[in-house]
Amino acid sequence: MKHLVTALALLAATPALAQDKMTLLLDWFINPDHGPIIVAQEKGYFAEQGLTVEIVAPADPSAPPRLVAAGQADLAVSYQPQLHLQIHEGLPLKRVGTLVATPLNCLLVLENGPIKSPADLKGKKIGFSVAGVEEAILTTVLGKYGVALSDVEMINVNFSLSPALMSGQVDAVIGAYRNFELNQMDIEGEPGRCFYIEEEGVPSYDELIYVANPDRMDADKIARFLEATEKATQFIVNNPEASWEIFAATSPELQDELNKRAWADTLPRFALRPAGFDAGRYARFEAFLKDTGLIDSVNPVSAITIDVSAE
Repeated sequence: MKHLVTALALLAATPALAQDKMTLLLDWFINPDHGPIIVAQEKGYFAEQGLTVEIVAPADPSAPPRLVAAGQADLAVSYQPQLHLQIHEGLPLKRVGTLVATPLNCLLVLENGPIKSPADLKGKKIGFSVAGVEEAILTTVLGKYGVALSDVEMINVNFSLSPALMSGQVDAVIGAYRNFELNQMDIEGEPGRCFYIEEEGVPSYDELIYVANPDRMDADKIARFLEATEKATQFIVNNPEASWEIFAATSPELQDELNKRAWADTLPRFALRPAGFDAGRYARFEAFLKDTGLIDSVNPVSAITIDVSAE
């Protein structure tokens, strides 16, 4: 008995095993799109998986994938369409998980404005913030209505998408998120209307994904990270109000009408199986980019995405 007590005393005096550290770079400032990450942190799900996760919002939204490719972070939140292009540019990146499993992007116009159909955009101005994939998307959407990309004037409005539309600087914007800009415009008394790109000929895709450098990544740590965010997503779906309260409590900036509405609109779009993926979806989007002339060759799905839970 004495030996058992001594053993227990020694066990109690032994420090807890060190947590594995991970650095996650977000795509933008913290917002409801990041719900599973923040809830996993706040509920202790990362700690349960033996992880200490440092969550970093970028100063430059285009930098995170490049920093991960350079080995300066474990994971970055990025976008499936951009990943295809970055791999063709030679960046050592792969999708290792999914955060938001549907497109959020839409072609946005004023609800009470003169644009009733994409056909009405001939000779008009379209605002954008990120060049590249948006051109392929617009070529497809406008082409369905007999309008060529050369028939519109593209204007870089940086990240002032809805302000540029509401002020009349442009007649439409591409790259607006249906869970944010639509709510923002409604709150400001100038409601918008979305043409949903996946209903207009663009293949559906995962809007937000986790990317890693396949040559440097620790697949086991990433698999545990995804287990934690899967558990957080299940909690969010089962407890939408309670999870909103947890999320909003992390920052005063989140406690407003826009973020509350965006939370409700984003909730059904979170990936319920963040480690899993649809190979056909990635193959179709790769073919789409080839067909629209943005890439010269087609990569196999295995070069684009991986299931780390199966490694």
